[in-house]
Amino acid sequence: MKCRLATPGCLVLGVCLLSTLTFGADTSKKVKVFILAGQSNMEGKAKVELLEYQVGQPETREFFKHLKKDGEWVVRDDVWINYLNRRGNLTVGFGSPGRIGTELEFGNTVGDHFEEQVLIIKTAWGGKSIGRDFRPPSSGLPSEEKLKQILQQTNERNKKRNRPEISIDDVKDMYGKFYREMMKEINATLQELKIRFPEYKGQGCEFAGFVWFQGWNDMFDADFLANYGKHMANFIRDVRKDLKSPNLPFVIGQMGQNGPDGASDRMQTIKDAQASMEAIPEFKGNVKVVKTDVFWDRKAAELVKNWREHIEEWEKVGSDFGYHYLGSAITFSKIGRAFGQAILELMKAKK
Repeated sequence: MKCRLATPGCLVLGVCLLSTLTFGADTSKKVKVFILAGQSNMEGKAKVELLEYQVGQPETREFFKHLKKDGEWVVRDDVWINYLNRRGNLTVGFGSPGRIGTELEFGNTVGDHFEEQVLIIKTAWGGKSIGRDFRPPSSGLPSEEKLKQILQQTNERNKKRNRPEISIDDVKDMYGKFYREMMKEINATLQELKIRFPEYKGQGCEFAGFVWFQGWNDMFDADFLANYGKHMANFIRDVRKDLKSPNLPFVIGQMGQNGPDGASDRMQTIKDAQASMEAIPEFKGNVKVVKTDVFWDRKAAELVKNWREHIEEWEKVGSDFGYHYLGSAITFSKIGRAFGQAILELMKAKK
């Protein structure tokens, strides 16, 4: 696709900057809308400084070559991103503050594919479960007995911490709160599209795909762990229902922390539940599970063991200790690209 260099500017991302490339999206066709949702790994934990270093290294230069133009970060005007209170044309910095996540390579992958304008709506919050926080409506609430037990335990903790007591309604409100927040943010972005993205020409929008990257917090509650598959299946059904997109292509990023051989028994339970979604008859051909453990950065994993002894070497490969795929820029980028490719495969099969 041909492009031209536009006027450089500064984004409110702590990065300065940036070359906007005009890719010439076809505004006669509806905007392709993709949802990226989940917890901290979907937020994105690879530092931009690490990416900056790796862009210039022989072993990673080729993979990252499209991210810079004339020494400046590329900004794509044909791919918009809305990540809660941050929004703009796609570039670095739309992960956690000062970091990237899967959105960067996902956006580049689908942006290169479509002539239409692409919109990514990212709704991700750290430390969230599908058993409680993202609990889908059709999973319902736990039993009254369970709710009362949680109420008692919570108020006992609150008393020790000099915090106010909560009510049973407060407990109930915890369940599905971030599912509702997710839907609220999706709807608000679309309703305010012209305000949030003034370049929008009123051509309309259509949901094109949904990516889910989550699982960690469900490992630490026996009920959440045992019912992950049930909640995941209900989540897919409810998302499609609420977005009025019955066969919306749906990609699940399978947990991959610690690599192909590093899953604990609890993590493996989550991974198996995620993988089982492809076998559900109604999901065949429209749900795809992407293995993320295959992108584990073994060099970063080796260095992190004794990082204090070789800080300079560690900072060339990782930016998080022990969690979040070690904050590896190459890992998050490969995962994002794989998510994009999986969505495109599902969209092709849907035709």
